[in-house]
Amino acid sequence: MNILSLFVLIPLLMLGALWAARSLNQVRGVMVVGSTLLLALSVYLTIDYLALRQAGETAEMLYTASTVWYAPLNICYSVGVDGISVAMLLLSSIIVFTGTFASWQLKPMTKEYFLWFTLLSAGVYGFFISTDLFTMFMFYEVALIPMYLLIGVWGSGQKEYAAMKLTLMLMGGSAFLLIGILGIFYGAGGDTMNILEIAQRHIPTEMQRLFFPLIFLGFGVLGALFPFHTWSPDGHASAPTAVSMLHAGVLMKLGGYGCFRVAMYLMPEGAEIWGNFFLVLTTISVVYGAFSAVVQTDLKYINAYSSVSHCGLVLFALLMMTKTACTGAILQMLSHGLMTALFFALIGMIYGRTHTRDVRLMGGLMKIMPFLACGYVIAGLANLGLPGFSGFIAEMKIFVGSFENADVFHRTCTIIACTSIVVTAVYILRVVGKILFHGVQDPHHLELTDATWDERFSVCCLIASVAILGMTPWWVSNIIDTGVEPILNVIFNN
Repeated sequence: MNILSLFVLIPLLMLGALWAARSLNQVRGVMVVGSTLLLALSVYLTIDYLALRQAGETAEMLYTASTVWYAPLNICYSVGVDGISVAMLLLSSIIVFTGTFASWQLKPMTKEYFLWFTLLSAGVYGFFISTDLFTMFMFYEVALIPMYLLIGVWGSGQKEYAAMKLTLMLMGGSAFLLIGILGIFYGAGGDTMNILEIAQRHIPTEMQRLFFPLIFLGFGVLGALFPFHTWSPDGHASAPTAVSMLHAGVLMKLGGYGCFRVAMYLMPEGAEIWGNFFLVLTTISVVYGAFSAVVQTDLKYINAYSSVSHCGLVLFALLMMTKTACTGAILQMLSHGLMTALFFALIGMIYGRTHTRDVRLMGGLMKIMPFLACGYVIAGLANLGLPGFSGFIAEMKIFVGSFENADVFHRTCTIIACTSIVVTAVYILRVVGKILFHGVQDPHHLELTDATWDERFSVCCLIASVAILGMTPWWVSNIIDTGVEPILNVIFNN
């Protein structure tokens, strides 16, 4: 069996074991064992991938395998990974692992919750390893469908409204995707859905002009592209803690990954034609998300609009189409995935104790629950992009790479996007100042306890990941470069 198929097989075995589990401890045991295996597999894959590249392996995709699935439409179960996929698999595994411990105390229907959570993770893993367009689309849908139930059943606040809004908007994006995928299939000759094979062919320019915006919008909806971002804040605000972690940390990255891997890679002329139009939308996303976060008083909404800004920055960097900017975009996916998962984990833990997410009532948390408050301060500093944290190197590469485009339009967009850094400082430092320096607002908060062992473990793992990526970025950057270069070569040669 191909090693990549284990990323789908392990979650499927976990689903069977969860179904058979009869007690809460058995459910927890299955999740711990399964998520640990997935994390160990991701770490092994990363190390082995680096070793193969250093040994001189030059193939665009490694660990490739293909099995015919549906011959009449040439649909295959095709898998393979490059540097980008390996990085995304590692990110997904870290968040699934920490999300398991963040949901340790979740009640009721713990078993059912973890069943849907595992199915969601299976869809995410399958998406990142697929090299067949239809298979990728199928896993994309598998990742989206559980979100409705996870938010609608286990969420809080206006959960039914948020779940329905999220589902309808993302399904609308899926409709665009399906049309675009069929357009790529027939434009490339109608005899293969393999991404690597299609990349070697030339899709007619007029077809690229027509189908590129459909694919980019389809994935862009999931990447919170303005003005299709409105589902994200509501979905984040209502989702349970671990779902918010996986949703913002990994699921939104499917959007950026798909835009780069499918839209820009397979339709480079379409990217050239439509690039400036979408660059304007992504610039608006970056700035609008940051300004919207400033006026929010709900911790989850602050982080949700921050995610709109940071995910907009990913798409913004990809459309700059320089190697430095695109490498920065993938690093930003990793960085944002880890720090936003940390944010949502901490917000969920604070909410579970205080029963409020109102920033105005968070005064004096450092005195009451110092571990959680310190964790939030660290997450805030990482979000600011301070040196030593993952956000610094990612945003630095994005803005430096974007400025490599010498024309007035690209540099103007870059300067406008840079203003988001200042605005980010406003909404982050406002909350940090409240937690650190203000007095206790609610006397009942004085009776609250600090984090339990499972919560501390989850938070420490995420903080360590953010710090490691921030202080040793070169090995991740080297992995990503091997995936970015072939895609940019195709774009520039057309």
